[in-house]
Amino acid sequence: MYFTDRGIEELESRRGEEEVSLGWLAEQLRTFVDLNPDFEVPVERLATWLARLDDEDDEE
Repeated sequence: MYFTDRGIEELESRRGEEEVSLGWLAEQLRTFVDLNPDFEVPVERLATWLARLDDEDDEE
C-alpha cells in the first residue's frame, strides 16, 4: 500500500457517496495549489491524466 492510499481511502469513506462535477473538482484543485504551491506539478499531472482518460481508449 502506498502512503497516498490512506488519503484516498479517507476520501472514499467520508465522501464516497457524493457526486460532484468536474468543474467543482477543478476549482478545488486550483484552491489546493494556491494554498500548497509545492504540489503544483503533481496536481497538474493528475488533472492532465484525468482529462485524457478517454484518449487511451482511442490509441488501442
